[in-house]
Amino acid sequence: MAAAALALVIANSPLSHAYFKTLQLTTGPVLTPKLGPMTVHLWINDGLMAVFFLLVGLEIKREFIDGQLSSRVDRRLPFIAAAAGMALPAISYLVITRSAPQLTRGWAIPAATDIAFTLGLLAMLGKRVPTSLKLFVTTVAIVDDVGAVAIIALFYIATLDWTALGAASFVVGGMFGMNRAGVKHPVWYFAAFALLWYFMLRSGVHATVAGILAAAAVPITSRSGRVGHADSTLHRIEQGLQPWVAFAVVPLFGFANAGVTLAGDVAPFAPLPLAIALGLFVGKQVGVFGSVWLAVKLRLATRPSKASWAQVHGVALLCGVGFTMSLFIGGLAFPEQPQADAVKIGVLIGSLLSATTGVAVLQFARSGR
Repeated sequence: MAAAALALVIANSPLSHAYFKTLQLTTGPVLTPKLGPMTVHLWINDGLMAVFFLLVGLEIKREFIDGQLSSRVDRRLPFIAAAAGMALPAISYLVITRSAPQLTRGWAIPAATDIAFTLGLLAMLGKRVPTSLKLFVTTVAIVDDVGAVAIIALFYIATLDWTALGAASFVVGGMFGMNRAGVKHPVWYFAAFALLWYFMLRSGVHATVAGILAAAAVPITSRSGRVGHADSTLHRIEQGLQPWVAFAVVPLFGFANAGVTLAGDVAPFAPLPLAIALGLFVGKQVGVFGSVWLAVKLRLATRPSKASWAQVHGVALLCGVGFTMSLFIGGLAFPEQPQADAVKIGVLIGSLLSATTGVAVLQFARSGR
């Protein structure tokens, strides 16, 4: 949050020129002709964010095998809420931009929830939010991340380089082979991940997808429903990456992508920023809260224990904080100005409205039975 705020301040200060110039500095070779020379911005968005997605992939795998997504009953309500919470924002975006076909490509921008920001806000609220709701939101955000990765892989790809894609498939197969052969040391999986990242970068599929594919191949050891012991490779890598991603990768991404000149030519009520902001603030809360209410009324699932409907509405609002993933997808959909700035403005407005109203509701909502 501090890094994003700092980027906004600098982008609207006398340091603005230096900020944007630094992000476009050439700092590496041409790894793929599609992208040209590597810049600071490319290293962050295509390089470091692959590490972020690797951690996300490890968390998803752990949850599916030994966590909140391991049983069909536990998965039902978060899956319903996540699906509706992605569909409604996308639909509202398309409705608002229906008169501008050139903006259709951004339909997925308001569909994602930022797990880091959302859980950070819940942590700040402490005991005002029941543990069952915190687990519910965590699970919804994880399922949401799976959907976001699938969207990136399927809808935001350039022309494919089939040779590079074949090489990437070979590396993935080799990683699963290491898993079956009993290879457990993390260094081998990191080396394969780096190679996989390079081939994915050249293939035309976004390089960050390499993180999810690599995570799927990392071995996990489960004993008595616990994966937190020393000989679980997945646990060792996850614990090693967590502080680096939390305190370096995500803040750097926020700093590099949240900077937007507010005195520019983009109006907050233009179709693109308005569609994103309303998708996050209105579409998300209606999708998540409405689907939970309907699932409970139809007896498809039960309401999280000790949580009132007001508290469910509060966390549904917090699901509209789409900062990291929304900015990331927005950068893929609209890499050029002035649409890139419009995306940032829409994401910032929608996320800020969702965060402030969600926190306000949860501050005063009482727990249920």
